[in-house]
Amino acid sequence: MPEPCYQTWIDFHGHLLILGFGGIGQGVLPLLLRHVRMAPEQIAIVSASECGAGVAAEYGVAVSLEPLTRDNYRQVLESRLGPGDFLLNLSINVSSLDLIAWCQDHQVLYLDASIEPWLGGYCDQSVPPARRTNYALREAALALRQPQGPRPTAVLTHGVNPGLVSHFVKQALLDLAAELLPTAAPPQNRAAWAALARRLGVRAIHIAERDTHTASQPKLPGEFVNTWSVDGFVGEGCQPAELGWGTHERHWPRGAHRHTFGCDSAIWLERPGAAVRVRSWTPLEGPYHGFLITHGEAISIADYLTVRDGDDAVYRPTVHYAYHPCDAALLSLHELAGKGWVMQPRQRQMELSSITAGTDELGVLLLGHARGAYWYGSRLSIAQARALCPHNNATTLQTCAGVLAGLVWALRHPAAGIVEPEEMDFREVLEMALPYLGEMVGIYGDWTPLEGRHRLFAEDVDAQDPWQFKNILVD
Repeated sequence: MPEPCYQTWIDFHGHLLILGFGGIGQGVLPLLLRHVRMAPEQIAIVSASECGAGVAAEYGVAVSLEPLTRDNYRQVLESRLGPGDFLLNLSINVSSLDLIAWCQDHQVLYLDASIEPWLGGYCDQSVPPARRTNYALREAALALRQPQGPRPTAVLTHGVNPGLVSHFVKQALLDLAAELLPTAAPPQNRAAWAALARRLGVRAIHIAERDTHTASQPKLPGEFVNTWSVDGFVGEGCQPAELGWGTHERHWPRGAHRHTFGCDSAIWLERPGAAVRVRSWTPLEGPYHGFLITHGEAISIADYLTVRDGDDAVYRPTVHYAYHPCDAALLSLHELAGKGWVMQPRQRQMELSSITAGTDELGVLLLGHARGAYWYGSRLSIAQARALCPHNNATTLQTCAGVLAGLVWALRHPAAGIVEPEEMDFREVLEMALPYLGEMVGIYGDWTPLEGRHRLFAEDVDAQDPWQFKNILVD
C-alpha cells in the first residue's frame, strides 16, 4: 500500500533541537517530518534518559544523552543552535525562563508545552508557595518581553492544555454568539473577545477532561501509572491548586490567597492541586469529580477575557482545569496522597501495546450563559490515535497536535516575540491541529453543579447562583 501524501505546511532550513524525548517528543517527531519540509539530519535530540532512542533511530535522528543543568545549558545550546534555528522544549526539570532568555538573546525560535522550573523548583520549601505557582512562572516569562524592535518568536505553553484549549474557547464563544447574539460582529482583538464573553454571560470556564484509557497490565501497589509523563503529572499535581478568579464570585474559598504582584487574574489554595476536587461535566462522561490541577491556561484565559474600567476588573470568568485522569492514574494519585506525597518507587507510562481501549474527551465547558452549559472539544479514541500517527495514545496525540501547530505558527511568524496561545490566530492554529484531534463536537447540556446535591444529605450551597465556585468545589 502506498504511503499517504501529507500536506507540507512550511519549509525549514535551519536546525531543530528537541529537548526532552518522552511520550510527547516521540509522538511529535513523525508529525514534524510529515508536515515540515526538512531532513532528519536537521534535527537533534538532547535528553536526560535513553527513553525513546529506538523511536529516534527509526526516523534517522541522533540522540545525545546529556541532562541540562544550570551549569551546562548555555554550552549545550550554543554548540547546537544559532540564529534562525529552533528550540522545541519538551523537557521537565529544566528552567523554561532561562531557555527563553537565551533564545531571545541568540535569535533562536522557541516553543514549550509548559513553563517549568529547574529540578526541585515545584517543592522547594525555601520558596514561598505563591512563588511556586504557574501564576508566578507566567509573570516571570512575560517579564522577559522586550519592547524594542522585532524579537524571535517564543511560543509559551502550547500543547493541548495549556495550548489548544485557548483556541477552543474562542471557537466556543463564536458558537454561542451564533446562537445567542447572531448580529454580534466577530471579535478582532483582545478587548472584543472579553466584551463578547461578558455579553454572552459566561461566568465560568472549565477545561473539562475525562481520560478512559485502560491497559492489559493493571496498576500494582507501589507503582504510579499514567498515560503521559508521570514526573510531569506529579510535578504539576503537587503545585498549589490555582484558578482564574471571576468577578461574580462572592464566597472566598478556604485557604485561598490572592497574589501581591502581576495581573491579579488568579488565586491559589493552600493545598496541592491533586488534593482538590471539583465538579464538572463532559458529554460522554456526564457529571464527574475532577482534580483542580494547576495549568497555565486557567490564568492566561482569565486574564485575556478580563474587562477593566481603569484599574478595576469589572468582568472576568472563573477558569480552571477539571481533570479526571485514567483510572490507573486515579488510583496512583490516591496512593501518592496517602503516602504523604512521596513518589512511589516505580513509575510507568502505559505502553502503547498494552492499551486495550479508551478515549480522551478534552474540551472547554462554558457555563452560566442563557443556554446553561456548552462543551466544545476533542473526542479521540486509542484506535483513532493509532490510525492517525505512530507512537501515540489519544492523550499524547492531542498534545502533539498542539505542539506541531504551534511550531509551524512560530515558523510562519518568526519575529512575534514572546506570545501566549490567546495571542495567536486561533483559526490558523486549529486548521493544522484538527486532523489529529478525532471528533470535534460542540454540545449543550443542562448540567449544573447543584445537580443531586440534596439527594443524600443537606449541603451548604449557593442556590441563587449555581455557577459560584463554592458550588463547584468538592470541599
